[in-house]
Amino acid sequence: MATEALAAQRPLTPIDLSDNALYTENRWHAPFAELRRTAPLSYREDSPFGAYWSAVTYDLVQQIELDWQTWTSAWDKGNITIADGVGEIDFPNFIAQDPPIHTAQRKVISPAFAPSQMKTREEQVRARCAELLDGLPVGETFDWVERVSIPQTLGMLLILFDMPYDEWRDLKRWSDYASAVSADNLTDEFRAEFMEQMGQMLARFDRELEARRELPPTDDLLSRMVHSEAMGNMTPMERIANIALLIVGGNDTTRNSMSGLVEALDLYPDQLDLLHGDRALIPNAAQEIIRWQSPVTHMRRTATRDTELAGQRIREGEKMIMWYISANRDESVFPDSDRFDVTRENARRHLSFGHGIHRCVGARLAEIQIGTLIEEIVDRGWRIVPEGAPPRLPSPFLHGFTEMPVRIEKRR
Repeated sequence: MATEALAAQRPLTPIDLSDNALYTENRWHAPFAELRRTAPLSYREDSPFGAYWSAVTYDLVQQIELDWQTWTSAWDKGNITIADGVGEIDFPNFIAQDPPIHTAQRKVISPAFAPSQMKTREEQVRARCAELLDGLPVGETFDWVERVSIPQTLGMLLILFDMPYDEWRDLKRWSDYASAVSADNLTDEFRAEFMEQMGQMLARFDRELEARRELPPTDDLLSRMVHSEAMGNMTPMERIANIALLIVGGNDTTRNSMSGLVEALDLYPDQLDLLHGDRALIPNAAQEIIRWQSPVTHMRRTATRDTELAGQRIREGEKMIMWYISANRDESVFPDSDRFDVTRENARRHLSFGHGIHRCVGARLAEIQIGTLIEEIVDRGWRIVPEGAPPRLPSPFLHGFTEMPVRIEKRR
């Protein structure tokens, strides 16, 4: 069948879901809800990123995630976002690989997040969180993103790297460039600056990697990498891509959930009252904010062969976008899904960390950080009150905030 005839039979996505304005203006809810009802799998013929399929329901996203043989993450087939590569440049990190390479490289990283490590990490998270919150100006306006979300998550990442805390601003800058999926960045100027920033990052981390190479192996992430067969002799671009992945995965998603928590508790203040009445709800509240915020808006796969999904014919090489932000609001799985509900029985079923072989390796540490923040807020008897509408991240990839002006009030 001719490509034109095939496309004509496809349910077409009526708007471009990669449009930044959907997210900066916070008007993504209705389009995704309509698609879940009428076109769970649809096709967009044109966008700044080219043509793409959209899977918007929980079951379809889960089905795609589990079938990595049909739906590849490989960097040389398009990578893991709606953009091809990162900054339109190949980015060969371990999440953008399939087995056996993905399996071998993931095994290098995963012991750093093993249950045996989490008791120590939990103590470090609690100490860091308490220190940050103790330093906040109660009753005065400040930026929650700058004072809490960013330093909490980047501080923990620097502990995992065994690097000085005062380098957190460099890590934030590199993270922002490495995750900058946006139509605004499809320019020669951005690509040049992207490579400049990634070069700076590589130079800094290569010094650390070489220092670790001369020392006996330890538990920090960089030592694990340099002393492993799977990651010890990577090319410069592989080093850039994997370091960027650890930085982005280690801070962006957690920090955006921590900021989303403020918005959720402001919109649903009764939920904070529930947490004060029953602290046993706090771990579930952490899961619920990860679902409700959906800090990763989407992930992408590429068809390895002609196939069929949800009654639609997909051609080899076509781009499939899994909209986590929509799957986590699927009413068939999460009733009253737009509501932030700390008592939600199945909050843990969210897909924010992915599903299957690519599920986030640091998920448990993220849960600990968010749960600890909620505990500290409850223990202090605080209400975090937003001061005006917070500016939102201009991206169809990460769902978060660039700033969040707030004021702390004592709960009455």
